[in-house]
Amino acid sequence: MASIWEWANPRKFMAWTDRALPVLAVISAVVFAAGLIWGFFFTPDDYRQGATVKIFYIHVPAAMMAINIWAMMLVTSLIWIVRRHHVSALAAKAAAPIGMIMTVIALVTGAIWGKPMWGTYWEWDPRLTSFLILLLFYFGYMALWEAIDNPDTAADLTSVLCLVGSVFAILSRYAVLFWNQGLHQGASLSLDAETNVADVYWYPALVAIAGYVLLFITLVLLRTRTEIRKRRLSAIEMRERVHG
Repeated sequence: MASIWEWANPRKFMAWTDRALPVLAVISAVVFAAGLIWGFFFTPDDYRQGATVKIFYIHVPAAMMAINIWAMMLVTSLIWIVRRHHVSALAAKAAAPIGMIMTVIALVTGAIWGKPMWGTYWEWDPRLTSFLILLLFYFGYMALWEAIDNPDTAADLTSVLCLVGSVFAILSRYAVLFWNQGLHQGASLSLDAETNVADVYWYPALVAIAGYVLLFITLVLLRTRTEIRKRRLSAIEMRERVHG
């Protein structure tokens, strides 16, 4: 465990991410493109949904990432609360805009997919509603960071907000199981072969999801580096004002 915290030291974090990011960016781009190209151009139309089923390769990974990014923010926020580790707080801050974009993509593509399937772009379905509330929590989280000048105070308050918002992240994931009503179907991807999509859609979906995950890791590392630089710049400016 000591070695984990050592590598999360801001100086070492900047050093190893400086070497890892170029490689990770290339791998992310290749896997992300491969998943979408395979899904959109090399899979057949569904016998019921036709070509609209292929929005699956954007909607499902984005929805999964929207929830899991908030879970990552929850973990890093807890680390901040317990250990006061600045990189963890900055990583949560860096992840929030990415999670917000993923949530928007999931809602928009879900509406586009829902129109031909349900006959409406929007329904106050339990999962859709909890996803919309999750989006509002993302906006609130980012706004709270910007509204507070003291970074440690901002990290404290946003961590508490992250804990509260986690309720809606859980609801977004399990709403179909909690309520036996609503238009949204159950999970399309699972370890249960009977409820899974057909293999012809399953394999490219796994590649697409891997591409989304790798893209997120690349972006959150890049944004965390930016947040560390901003923190250092603020510290330098503060010292100059005090001694100037």
